[in-house]
Amino acid sequence: MPNAQAVQYDSIEKYRRFANKGQIADLMAKMTGANVDLVSYDEVAKRIKTRQQIEMGTHTVPLQQIVGSVGRYRDFTRTFLPRAGINAERWARVDAAMHSLEGFPPIELYKIGEVYFVRDGNHRVSVARANGLTHIEAYVSEIPTDIPLTLDDFERDQWIIKIERAEFLDETGLNDLRPDNNVELTEPGRYQILLRHIQVHQYLRNIDLENAGDDHRLSWEESVTSWYDNIYLPVVEALRTFNLLDSFPSRTEADLYLWIAYHREQLAKQYELAPLSPEEAVATFAQVYSERPLQQAVRSLKFGWHRALGDLDKPLGMSEEEFENARARYDAGERTLGEAEAEAEAESDDAPAPTDDVMPARDMRAAA
Repeated sequence: MPNAQAVQYDSIEKYRRFANKGQIADLMAKMTGANVDLVSYDEVAKRIKTRQQIEMGTHTVPLQQIVGSVGRYRDFTRTFLPRAGINAERWARVDAAMHSLEGFPPIELYKIGEVYFVRDGNHRVSVARANGLTHIEAYVSEIPTDIPLTLDDFERDQWIIKIERAEFLDETGLNDLRPDNNVELTEPGRYQILLRHIQVHQYLRNIDLENAGDDHRLSWEESVTSWYDNIYLPVVEALRTFNLLDSFPSRTEADLYLWIAYHREQLAKQYELAPLSPEEAVATFAQVYSERPLQQAVRSLKFGWHRALGDLDKPLGMSEEEFENARARYDAGERTLGEAEAEAEAESDDAPAPTDDVMPARDMRAAA
């Protein structure tokens, strides 16, 4: 029978080895920007608006499917390597108990979708992984949700986007109104911007109706379909005409819609132009931005060449006729969405606040 003191010493040494691995993982995360943190159960549960739980009894659970914790998600890395706040002796005692005849009792887990969160037993999960186990006994309580959360969603931090999309679709009813829509974004926080676009579109369209003497006002459902048909789709169709998505292999049409909306506003401000058509906005955007390194280099050289020649008095990719037409429409009083919204805000306390955050500038710089 192994000597208890020797087992305890081996467990302490094991803790030190895996604590060092945790420090290295955290250091590499700071250098690369990767996320090696466990996920907070409370954050996920709040986002999916949990209302009930179903007791599932005891099950053998794959350790790799455990992605978070209820209260100690900061104490361990995503792979449950111990961090500095963990008591070495306690961890070692759990390790020693696992190798004893008694072993340790099942842990307690919450299950959401295909993943699990530790309710009780974080040290036991850490020790089990440190000893090369692939499964662990757990008492499972399932939290029902219609959002199909998978392990991959949490490994790539896509769970936030998936929940935000579900919230967006629930609030807009877009899947019912336009079942064949393909509005999907790849960055968190973007669906709120889309929602804001619809709200502003509704407000401005109703102002137009009022000014035209029309008693009709767009309902929310009408505003959603009007935005999709008359604002979103024309930009998407222009994207497809220019095959612009080929230059952004990791993005979606909805991503580019937001980028181009921001790009169009910035050009209008810089050159004092009326709103560019979807085709003009996409054409000028295509001259400047790309995610492909070679295309980035070519565009940088092209931009530098035009700058050297003093040929930047109009946007690249825009003809002289298109530029003069947009300038004339601006001089005649036609304004961009952002300008019109700001003017409406100044005239009415009920108007939506201006939305300068159509697309964060840091994202545009990242694409350049």
